[in-house]
Amino acid sequence: MKQLVLASGNPGKLREFAQLLATLDFEVLPQSQFNVPEAEEPHFTFVENALAKARHAARLTGLPALADDSGICLSALKGEPGVHSARYAGEPKSDARNNEKMLADLAGQSDRRAHYVCVLVLVRHADDPQPVITEGEWHGEIVDTPKGENGFGYDPYFWVPEKGCTAAQMSADDKNAMSHRGKALRLLMERLRAAR
Repeated sequence: MKQLVLASGNPGKLREFAQLLATLDFEVLPQSQFNVPEAEEPHFTFVENALAKARHAARLTGLPALADDSGICLSALKGEPGVHSARYAGEPKSDARNNEKMLADLAGQSDRRAHYVCVLVLVRHADDPQPVITEGEWHGEIVDTPKGENGFGYDPYFWVPEKGCTAAQMSADDKNAMSHRGKALRLLMERLRAAR
């Protein structure tokens, strides 16, 4: 079994990726197992940040690395918080403060459309000239009252019209079937299988 470093320290993402990657013949190891510090994310796009994180983890571990950069984009806020989703309310990172800021910024706005974005980047080594890059989106709307105990981040406020509930009210299997991360990962798996 090949080893793959997951360039994330987010426990929610680690849980989701462990479930989603269970079908591949990779042993997925969190970068924390190698004492890899979080990479800088100075870029304005999801793809540039994901690439920086993947190269950083691969360089420090000598293993192939998979990185994700994801966030929520709100139509009324011209795509914000976007790449700043994890630190929308500043440091230290806080889901509760991020959600408070999101609701405050949306106050008085009738447009509640939102979508999650996930960009995945897989590098075979730190200087891989042809990284595998996939992207997924998940569309919904923002509600004012949180619902559900599952998920993380903005999930309790992310209403999924097709399901009639928030992302935090969905089972892990249902969420993985519909989510931005699930879509991006299925595309990645297709690319990897095709490359064999």
